[in-house]
Amino acid sequence: MSKIPTLYEWVGGNDALEKLTEVFYEKVLKDELLFPVFKNMSSDHSKHVAHFIGQVFGGPESYTNDDHGSHAAMVSHHVGKMLDEPKRRRWIQLLLEAADEVGLPDDPEFRSAFVGYLEWGSRLAVINSKTNENPMKESEPMPTWNWGATGGPYQGGKS
Repeated sequence: MSKIPTLYEWVGGNDALEKLTEVFYEKVLKDELLFPVFKNMSSDHSKHVAHFIGQVFGGPESYTNDDHGSHAAMVSHHVGKMLDEPKRRRWIQLLLEAADEVGLPDDPEFRSAFVGYLEWGSRLAVINSKTNENPMKESEPMPTWNWGATGGPYQGGKS
């Protein structure tokens, strides 16, 4: 492979991420544990989350440019929500189910990077949800995520 694709490219771009978040939030709104947390989300919430993930995964800056968001803005949505470990685990479970349902890549390298991001982000969300003030400054850069230890996508055992 001459050029290692970004996670955004490998996942299938914006359409794949928007489908993922659409299916995921449908599940969330039917879930007894998570519904109370998300019952008042805006109708375009899933699209904003897809744009955030896309930007973090190396895609276009749709979240910061089109949605007028920032990392601090995303963190602010969690402040004061008092999230806990059972909610975090259920959130990840439903997101991984949605990933399978919409056909996100299931190769070990991608899923390792994807799950790593979900673990990192969801644990930060729990920490930030227990505060009353946003710990993030507007000037903080957006996080970026890549292939991590695997270095790139699965190539069928080729070195």
